[in-house]
Amino acid sequence: MLEQFRETLNKVIILDDQEWRIISEAFEIKKVAARQLITEIGNVEDRLYFVIKGVLRLYCLDVKEQKTTIFLFSENHFASCYQSFLTGAPSDQALETLEECILLSIQKESFESLYSQVPKMNVLTRVIAEQRFIHAQHIFTGQISRTPEERYRDFEQTQGNLLLRVPQHIIASFLGITPVSLSRIRNRALKK
Repeated sequence: MLEQFRETLNKVIILDDQEWRIISEAFEIKKVAARQLITEIGNVEDRLYFVIKGVLRLYCLDVKEQKTTIFLFSENHFASCYQSFLTGAPSDQALETLEECILLSIQKESFESLYSQVPKMNVLTRVIAEQRFIHAQHIFTGQISRTPEERYRDFEQTQGNLLLRVPQHIIASFLGITPVSLSRIRNRALKK
């Protein structure tokens, strides 16, 4: 499990054995059952997670108190209610598992201490933040400038492995459409 984590980190920063030891000892392995809330709305996010196995969903509540999926995290992604993690403010988002998950977990204080122990962590954190920003902008722009069919095709191309792992109503929520609309789009796509 830790080798998977190291391989992912090495795509961004190359760690020597001492740096790797410090980082790997700061994380703990956590197994979480499916459909478990990890961070609730209103709580402060004090952990950052790395997904070894499973799928998590980040969501908020819309004006009708319906869950709106903001992002789906799967293997080799860092997950958290990141705004709350960074600011220490209560989260307006929730993080829950959709499948049984194996996660690497680190507390905020431990993560911050890694900055001085392993300065390369500054680069890693910047890259994580940049990737989250790029994904958020892509999703936001897609909601405005793409049709539901285009958003579905984009999801299929970039996260197609989740189509059989995530319930249809959650994918529909993520795409900003109803489950009925998603079903129609999928049926049309199958006929092509």
